[in-house]
Amino acid sequence: MDAITIIRAKRDGHALTPEQIDWVIDAYTRGAVADEQMAALAMAILLNGMDRAEIARWTAAMIASGERMDFSSLPLPTVDKHSTGGVGDKITLPLAPLVAACGAAVPQLSGRGLGHTGGTLDKLESIAGWRARLAGDEVTRVLRETGAVVCAAGEGLAPADRKLYALRDVTGTVESIPLIASSIMSKKIAEGTGALVLDVKVGSGAFMKTEADARELAATMVELGRDHGVRTVALLTDMSTPLGLTAGNALEVRESVEVLAGGGPADVVELTLALAREMLDAAGLPDADPARALADGSAMDRWRRMIAAQGGDPDAPLPEAKERHTVDAPASGTLTGLDAYAVGVAAWRLGAGRARKEDPVQAGAGVELHAKPGDRVRAGEPLLTLHTDTPERFEAALAELGGDAIRVAPEGEAPARSTVLDRIA
Repeated sequence: MDAITIIRAKRDGHALTPEQIDWVIDAYTRGAVADEQMAALAMAILLNGMDRAEIARWTAAMIASGERMDFSSLPLPTVDKHSTGGVGDKITLPLAPLVAACGAAVPQLSGRGLGHTGGTLDKLESIAGWRARLAGDEVTRVLRETGAVVCAAGEGLAPADRKLYALRDVTGTVESIPLIASSIMSKKIAEGTGALVLDVKVGSGAFMKTEADARELAATMVELGRDHGVRTVALLTDMSTPLGLTAGNALEVRESVEVLAGGGPADVVELTLALAREMLDAAGLPDADPARALADGSAMDRWRRMIAAQGGDPDAPLPEAKERHTVDAPASGTLTGLDAYAVGVAAWRLGAGRARKEDPVQAGAGVELHAKPGDRVRAGEPLLTLHTDTPERFEAALAELGGDAIRVAPEGEAPARSTVLDRIA
């Protein structure tokens, strides 16, 4: 086997054989296939796709590249959730402690920012002392103590995916359905959870821009889960406009705490509860009431315990950016559109995301929304506030928010669109 032959095969539109897939994943994990060669193969896969058998074998090879976790000793059913990535998508933060408060164990292995979308670990690292990396025995300990853990995948868990995930972010190959599906499901299956709920985003701020592509991705992942004995269900959810009123790291933590305190934006609360109900049903707890756990403070209690168990201080003040710039409404009327992709890229330009896999992120950087589509706005009043430690970034962020990113109509109405669009099981 050699990398060039495999790259050429996929470049020319051929299906890779099981042997080729097993070899290239193993060789890349060992360092025998270079980053630039895997980048070329990833681009060929993005352009030419993979059939169902190729995706299944690619996923199995990535699982086989490392170890598998086992939570069978826990006295509670285990269930996890994964989002395909969006703008302002802080749902994991209130969701994990909420589901734990309702009687399930949530082993949530999360990632960092990818392209214009935020990363759960980047957000949580805004909290003083909080640690993303835990050893295997620590993961089990935190689960026993709090019922929920949000952490990075261990070095031994699907190491092929860890390398490929970082490479895709900086080579323009994030949007490939086979690579997204195999990346997500290799980690989730290796993680050892009993059930999985997928939040598949669709819209301008998602990697899947159309419902057809989102359905294809969701169906592919549900099938992969079933293949490996993991009860899997997917929700298609809207990402045409940012979720909630913030896109950034510390900004989104603050908003998540508001949800746990019984407040927060209506769309964030709606999606948190919808996913919680799906997770509890998949875990065999259909009668649990997540709305009550939000209202009575038990979810907040789990949050505080979860953060403290990973070294964080839930009472520490969150970082704030040194510089701010306000974007005013361009006209009076109804805000009919606020493009999620433009807001996500603006937050990235401000320092909330990374251009290279080794780049740091700014905890306080991001975009704060003062209105959502459907709201009435007045010309000259604040519509967005940009946050960054480096004011020279404002120009690039503002450029992303020009054109049709912000739409105001004198008598217009924002099209009605539910946060949850469909369910695939």
